[in-house]
Amino acid sequence: MDASSTTPPAIAPPSDWIVRWTPLLPPGATVLDVACGHGRHVHWFARAGHPVTALDRDPALLAPLAGIADTLVADLEAAPWPLPGRRFDAVVVTNYLWRALFPALKAAVAPGGLLIYETFAQAHAALGRPRRPEFLLRPGELLAILRDSGGADTTVSASSEKWHVIAFEEGRLPARGDVPEREVQRIVARRGDAVPGGADLLAPPG
Repeated sequence: MDASSTTPPAIAPPSDWIVRWTPLLPPGATVLDVACGHGRHVHWFARAGHPVTALDRDPALLAPLAGIADTLVADLEAAPWPLPGRRFDAVVVTNYLWRALFPALKAAVAPGGLLIYETFAQAHAALGRPRRPEFLLRPGELLAILRDSGGADTTVSASSEKWHVIAFEEGRLPARGDVPEREVQRIVARRGDAVPGGADLLAPPG
């Protein structure tokens, strides 16, 4: 048997955006990784001591993650949201966009929890895939989504429907290792008002 056929694929390093803002989570905070793929961020958060729920439509990708996370197979684009009523201390999405999911993603963040989102921006079409508009964020779109109270969760207080934006970036990232340059939009925001008794600690980039 070819030894390479039994060697699991190398796990890509986590996004620098995810690394930068992970310290905002308290110890043992629960994390939902949406469209997790091969699970680079599942591994990252599990190593940091956070219980992770890994969500993806591909059971073959989820199978190797079963030992470190709760895994859930779901087609996010053709079926209802699979976790109605469940809330997490952080909801994480990278390199994935399906606009119809935004109300469910926002509702899945517990009051005081974080939404950490990063994906391709409209200008990326000039650099490579994805190029289709439905998979590319319009300028400032993540900020607009958090200002939109449509689909508000009626089971939490009005103050929890506010979003405190901790950081927002939009622009071109240079090539890094095997990752080519790309145009992205990314945000980290807390559901509700700012942390009581003090500001969120801003982390240096990288």
